[in-house]
Amino acid sequence: MLAFLIKRSANAIFVMLSVSFIAFMIFRFVGDPVELMLNEQATQEQRDELRNRLGLDEPFIVQFGTFVSNAAQGDFGISFRNQQDVLGMIAERFPATFELVIVATLISLVAGIPMGVITAIRRQTWYAEAMQFTSIIGVSLPSFVVGIGLILIFSVWLGWMPAFGRGETVDIGWWSTGLLTHSGRMSIILPALSLSLFQITLVMRLVRAEMLEVLRSDFIKFARARGIPARAIHFRHALRNCLMPVVTMTAMQIGGLIAFALVTETVFQWPGMGLLFIQAVTFVDVPIMAAYLCIVALIFVLLNTLVDITYAMIDPRLRGAEK
Repeated sequence: MLAFLIKRSANAIFVMLSVSFIAFMIFRFVGDPVELMLNEQATQEQRDELRNRLGLDEPFIVQFGTFVSNAAQGDFGISFRNQQDVLGMIAERFPATFELVIVATLISLVAGIPMGVITAIRRQTWYAEAMQFTSIIGVSLPSFVVGIGLILIFSVWLGWMPAFGRGETVDIGWWSTGLLTHSGRMSIILPALSLSLFQITLVMRLVRAEMLEVLRSDFIKFARARGIPARAIHFRHALRNCLMPVVTMTAMQIGGLIAFALVTETVFQWPGMGLLFIQAVTFVDVPIMAAYLCIVALIFVLLNTLVDITYAMIDPRLRGAEK
């Protein structure tokens, strides 16, 4: 088990270094931040002084090594545009993104699991076919199209919900939440629905596939032969055996939702990490862009490593497969 943990940790470190290196290489070609930070009347001396102060006159390898060394200590530098601590800016935006992802995940589970069960046990009904067709639409439509459609229907036409923003928030220590206020709860509904639509489709299809397989198993046949009611068979016995893959997939998808929430946050002007990243790209704010990608990559790596370790603890054969 120790060798397994060491190998997984080494893989995680390698992935983080690779992501950091690739991000730094890409950001070298997005523009010169000095040109955006200074006006057109700035002299060459002022430009050189700012470039030296930001460390942009150093070779690429030196800049990358300095970034990795500081990032390992939790220091991602200073924002070129705002002249503020990058980690503090991301920490300020993280609660908004985290709440959006958690609400979207809950919506996907609450809607996707019953839909998956219904489409499995009522395969020939019209409403099961309608759910299957709707799931195809959910997979096909881009999230920004879904977001714009939700805004058009529920904000512009019906006027039921706000079209943008997070609403009123409440500070609990360093954490800010909008779930404790009415405007905050109303503001999170549309972006969470937009973000969860693809996830609902994944959960529904996974539950349906697992349910169909479980319903063909021998213990389900024995349960029917004993006269156990169909409702108990479907929801007490079959569904329980379907939930482990769903939980695993949901945990893995949380990292993806955090990473790809930037489109939803941009459409709804949700003040999260994704919107901060888009603004950083606009102004070539390299420290924020690099820090965002590293933090998202770290979330992915931690979730994957946690799942691998959990599987290895449950099934010791996986540890031997690593040798």
